[in-house]
Amino acid sequence: MATVTRAMSCPPQAVLDVLADGWTYATWVVGTSRLRSVDLSFPAPGSTIDHSFGVWPAVIDDKTIVLAWRPDRGIELQARGWPVGEARVRIDVVPRAGGCSVRIVEDAVRGPGLLLPRPLRTALLVPRNTETLRRLSHLAQGRSARAAAA
Repeated sequence: MATVTRAMSCPPQAVLDVLADGWTYATWVVGTSRLRSVDLSFPAPGSTIDHSFGVWPAVIDDKTIVLAWRPDRGIELQARGWPVGEARVRIDVVPRAGGCSVRIVEDAVRGPGLLLPRPLRTALLVPRNTETLRRLSHLAQGRSARAAAA
């Protein structure tokens, strides 16, 4: 499993608010090129985000399903990206002095991605998820700053 952690200088709720807004998904998830729809019940378990990934003209449509939503802790997703396969993604938000710590844990669970040895999968996912958390941090810290200024 690829695990990446990032300290953020915003309250945990700012991160949780971004996670709960499915329409921000393409902004912070590396590889997502566009959103097509987000269930009205998102982030309730079973709700979905219909997204596309890749670079035009090689854009592939698929979806991500919410497996668990913990409004005070984070989210667990089943991210689909066929023909590559599916991955389980868990994002945990933990309070800490001066803000919060956010951890993303991801690994392939179905499809051709499982054919790659785990060390190689991890080597590919860690840089991607490092950038994903950097983007998530910018969004959450921006929301927090705007809320403080209001």
